[in-house]
Amino acid sequence: MRVALVDDEPPALRRLRLAVETVGGAVVVGEAAHAEAALALIARGDVDVVLLDIRMPGVSGLELARAVESPRAPAFIFVTAYSRFAAEAFELAAVDYLLKPVEFERLQAALERARQRLGSRTAGRRIAELEAALRAAEARPPPAAAAPPPGSRRAWMEELWAPDRGDRVRIPVETIDWIEAERDYVRIHTRGRSFLIRKPIRALQGELDPEAFLRVHRGALVRRDRIARLARRTGGPTAVVLQSGVEIPVARRETARVRRLIGLRDPG
Repeated sequence: MRVALVDDEPPALRRLRLAVETVGGAVVVGEAAHAEAALALIARGDVDVVLLDIRMPGVSGLELARAVESPRAPAFIFVTAYSRFAAEAFELAAVDYLLKPVEFERLQAALERARQRLGSRTAGRRIAELEAALRAAEARPPPAAAAPPPGSRRAWMEELWAPDRGDRVRIPVETIDWIEAERDYVRIHTRGRSFLIRKPIRALQGELDPEAFLRVHRGALVRRDRIARLARRTGGPTAVVLQSGVEIPVARRETARVRRLIGLRDPG
């Protein structure tokens, strides 16, 4: 996995490079001290993951992530001394948000998650196959749905179909743990697997039962019955903790609504 490092502090870059090179299967292919140089690195097309600081001269790390809009853009892992930007980072579909000084185990876990997310994007051939499968799936007309009788409840989506190595896989909605936005795509997370589907998260949300799925921030929908608890980190955002152990930050503006809808008190 090819990694680029972006930080305006040379000592931080050195420490990060040594830590990344200790992780098996990861190699540093470039370094930058500011966002403009980072954009030049990304434009080369050989970067899978970018580890970047947030507070930098000129363009910030968050602004850099917003500027890279291609579906083939690398995955972003923010590495910063400030916890207050976490919710905004995850709304940009960041893989992870690491606080300095970075613990090796957290970095290793973040890079492994990036590796899983990239999946079929790690080689140009697999990207082409995925896009071809997506276009073929979109070309198939959906089955005609009968209009619901007057006064009846709306029939919400019960299953999704996702491309998988040239095939199509059926995903029952009840098996979904959470859904993650990746620009014009969504990543469907089930127990042990994830699938990429070309559909904006807002469009998919309109097809899912709002009693079953909660929007916890702009980039994530969570199945309500998969939530184990709410957690609030010191100086950081509230997060929903799923039964699988996955933690998903809750946007500050959504915190009160999420607590109310899942019937949990504000954690102390």
